[in-house]
Amino acid sequence: MPEKQLPTAAVTNPVIPGFHPDPSVCRVGDDYYLVCSSFEYFPGIPVFHSRDLVHWTQIGNALDRPSQLRLPTEMSSSGGIYAPTLRHHDGRFWLIVTNVAEGEGNLLFTATDPAGPWSEPVRLPGVKGIDPDLAWDEDGTCWCTIAGVSQVRIDPSTGETLGEPRPLWSGGVDAMAPEAPHLYRIGAYWYLLIAEGGTERGHGVSIARGTSPSGPFEPCPHNPFLTHRGTNRPVQNTGHADLVQAPDGSWWMVLLAVRPRGGTPGWHVLGRETFLAPVEWVDGWPVVGEVPSELPVPAWPLVPVPTEPVRDDFDLSELRPQWISVRDRLVEHCTTKERAGWLTLSARGASLDERDVVFVGRRQQHLTCEARTRVDPAEGRGGLAVRLDEEHHYAIEASAGEVRMLARVGPLRTVVASRSVPAGPVVLGLRVSPTPARDARTGPDTLTFGVEEPDGTFTELGALDGRYLSTEVAGGFTGRVIGLYAGAGTVHFDWFDYEPLGS
Repeated sequence: MPEKQLPTAAVTNPVIPGFHPDPSVCRVGDDYYLVCSSFEYFPGIPVFHSRDLVHWTQIGNALDRPSQLRLPTEMSSSGGIYAPTLRHHDGRFWLIVTNVAEGEGNLLFTATDPAGPWSEPVRLPGVKGIDPDLAWDEDGTCWCTIAGVSQVRIDPSTGETLGEPRPLWSGGVDAMAPEAPHLYRIGAYWYLLIAEGGTERGHGVSIARGTSPSGPFEPCPHNPFLTHRGTNRPVQNTGHADLVQAPDGSWWMVLLAVRPRGGTPGWHVLGRETFLAPVEWVDGWPVVGEVPSELPVPAWPLVPVPTEPVRDDFDLSELRPQWISVRDRLVEHCTTKERAGWLTLSARGASLDERDVVFVGRRQQHLTCEARTRVDPAEGRGGLAVRLDEEHHYAIEASAGEVRMLARVGPLRTVVASRSVPAGPVVLGLRVSPTPARDARTGPDTLTFGVEEPDGTFTELGALDGRYLSTEVAGGFTGRVIGLYAGAGTVHFDWFDYEPLGS
């Protein structure tokens, strides 16, 4: 096994913060590419590029056309796109993923440029289950391994299965949720990497090896070789990993983890995020240790990327790739072309059904941040929202002459506060700030909503406990998304600011 070169500096984990779970990575020359799950959001599967494994730029979304991604209106939140695997083989990029929406299943896409365009889907009706992986052996056979863990040969050009699926090694005895399999040829062995223990606090990474891609597999004697279960480390739920080798021969692992905050039991609000960890090889087995908040980085030079602008003026013909919508993005409901320099959103209806609301947002990526928007509600009702799912969100909205602060927690809907404002555009704001520790019941953060006065001062309407927009309360697999919405009629947005306020 190659020796890992000594690190020379430190950077902050996660390397891709916010709701970016189930990372899969591949390297082509000096370039790294990474994809994540996107669940009920459209466009699907964000695609990232890096030259150093530390600094990442989103270069697109793989599934950006309705013909590639079908997310029915009736589908629940945390449905949709699960656990893609990205690989480069024979001069092409290959992306295999599960769409858990009814009638969809496992799909395979290809591209010559990972920024897109990606192909129409090749369907894999003979591949059942989630978390599909692709690997090719020396004679060109393509192996598809899925959660459970089982494996079947496929023809990736047609989606045809070649033979029957067969079970493989599935982790520790009685370990729950053997999933996220990835198969690699490293040296003399084929290694089967999996997650086990569930994607909650018991999450971990285990590995086995064999001389054939189809096994039999010998488990690592130190499994799970990565887990933070039962610890008080600030990074938890470590798992769903993927290995990559750098040009200097060193090995690295991307994985998902969370950063719980507040009292007992701890609440994570940003979703499952993408972390990086160095890997050493000892006696033919990978060793990671732990995933720290301050991470040793590679010996090669870092390649910083441009800082994302605070403000989006909606001056492009299409939204930037960071913007995501719920299930679809139809031009009659979301456009930057109706009013130059404005984003126009039109609700599907005016009922209390959350599925009539048209929402477009970006992932919250910082534990403390501010967001603001200038909204013209003359033709409707809408504003600024923080969304976890249909039943868990906070918002501040404007209509003609009035601003209201709203909260939805499970079956409960309430107007927290309201005030009158002059007719015309109004600036709405949100601040997310840490909650001072008081006792074991302290929530993770506080969300404060308000209105910006003509002189620039901020008038607070109210503040809410952030725990109710956390996975531990709402359930599911996603994280917070901050954005803009139309609840009724047509609403225009002049600009949107998102600014981190610190660690």
